[in-house]
Amino acid sequence: MTGDFFCPPAQGKGMQGMRKRWEPRKADEGTPWSTPSGASLPAHPLVAAILAARGVGMPEEVSQFLAPALSAMHDPSLLRGMGAAVSRLLAARRKGETVCVYGDYDVDGVTGTALLVSFLRATGIKCLYFIPNRFDDGYGLNREAIERIIALGADLIVSVDCGITALDEALFCREQGIDLIIVDHHAPAESIPAACAVLNPLQPGCGYPFKALAGVGVAFNLLVALRAALRDEGAFEPGAEPDLREWLDLVALGTIADVVPLTGQNRIYAFHGLRQLSSPARPGIQALKRVAGVTGEVSCGQVGFRLAPRLNAAGRMESAVPGVDLLLSASMEECLGIAAELDAANAERQAIERRILDEAISLVEAGADYPGRRSIVLASDAWHQGVVGIVASRLVERYHRPTILIALGGDGSAKGSGRSIPGFHLLDALAPCSAHLERYGGHRYAAGVGLRADKVAAFAAAFEVEAALRLTADDLVPRLAVDVETRPEDITRELALELKRLEPFGNGNPEPVLVMHRMAVLERRVVGAGHLRLKLARDGYSFNAIAFNMAAVETGGVVDVAFYPELNEWNGSTTLQLRVKDLRPAE
Repeated sequence: MTGDFFCPPAQGKGMQGMRKRWEPRKADEGTPWSTPSGASLPAHPLVAAILAARGVGMPEEVSQFLAPALSAMHDPSLLRGMGAAVSRLLAARRKGETVCVYGDYDVDGVTGTALLVSFLRATGIKCLYFIPNRFDDGYGLNREAIERIIALGADLIVSVDCGITALDEALFCREQGIDLIIVDHHAPAESIPAACAVLNPLQPGCGYPFKALAGVGVAFNLLVALRAALRDEGAFEPGAEPDLREWLDLVALGTIADVVPLTGQNRIYAFHGLRQLSSPARPGIQALKRVAGVTGEVSCGQVGFRLAPRLNAAGRMESAVPGVDLLLSASMEECLGIAAELDAANAERQAIERRILDEAISLVEAGADYPGRRSIVLASDAWHQGVVGIVASRLVERYHRPTILIALGGDGSAKGSGRSIPGFHLLDALAPCSAHLERYGGHRYAAGVGLRADKVAAFAAAFEVEAALRLTADDLVPRLAVDVETRPEDITRELALELKRLEPFGNGNPEPVLVMHRMAVLERRVVGAGHLRLKLARDGYSFNAIAFNMAAVETGGVVDVAFYPELNEWNGSTTLQLRVKDLRPAE
């Protein structure tokens, strides 16, 4: 391996040497919470306080949040371009034309592709699909792929989770006489592609009130509008109209995996989609759950850490096509075979990730300037392009610095993926470094770059300049947002049950963090791979606690603890335990 370390970070040996700052969670005043209903209000005042701190304070807002209703989804016709998109698909159905769905290779794109293909086929539209290869085709629409799609006989292309910046490709489609509908959720450029229709809540002039949909969420809105138009045309026999709830498993998978805020429309999709995932009719989901070891009620965490990584693995390692095939197949035998392949690809990805992470940590901590600078840029010709983004996330967790990892190609090319921290807009910081880049794109917390290998050192230096300008020493201290301070008598089984009503947890609606001060550590033992089992006590109350990956943390005699109270089921019994988020010496 050849490796270059350019911008070393943090203080001490990673996050282990850095205390987090506990800060009260601030409500996002712009968060669009969801749906009216008749849900009962939380019985526990702490739960009401947590919701109030998140901007959900009025009784009707709390009721809306606790029971999101499908009937409260926004009208899909509010999406600019919806009328044109539906009309073109209706025309394709009448004429017997072939539609090609062109998806992205991540979980959002894979689920969005499966969603559109399966629904279009179910409503009598001939449909095929194309997923670009990460390594051969790159991200998004490209001319060579469009030519191949035309050669297959397609009359209409529908992109999903990509296309909003494909200005040249849209013109190329027009020149070739093939229509293009763009279904995307990424930020548009100054100009919108000249497509037959463009669906994107972020495009100028779009009146759709919820702007944070995933690509699969935009696609689902298209299905709602298309079904309504087909109903008006009398396309369905009595009792044969497609039930869109059957597609919510795919919407939830893509929405949760894409880490969009689980508020507003996304909360509706996740809430109802997780129910579909818990009792799936789709053979591909059943097979995926089996290889992932997921049983019973499916949570956001299981989607994010078990199901989605397996769908993602094929696209990271080679091709995402098997993921779409899995979700479209009606054969359980075929699905079990594909799921096993995805599981093997995920295991391979994990092994490669561990190796790259170990190498990256060694490069960081062996750097001559460690730990003085404010960003990390690492490059190697032995790193897998499809995995460097995941490892960048791990380094951000460890060092709390904006990080870009770059895979060097044998032809002098270099492709990298970056992740960031609060207070540092990654895409904005890349703009002043663009003289060293051939291309870049992304958003606040994640971005990709393409450049020549001989430009990596200059890019790293320029990126460090931006980090030094934009980040203060205070920005480099990791934060833990806490919701409410509690007393021992507050922590009951009833509270744990009430907190579960706030699920699904995820971006925009994180798991609540409670705090208790001056807890005595009665017992402490290391279990598993570096976890802590604790018994904590105060004022005559005692609690069992689990602190994952905290075996190296000094607990002392009296601690302040940030935690989430949960009901732990083991060997047929259910007990209350504290799942520790952070520990520190009592203040």
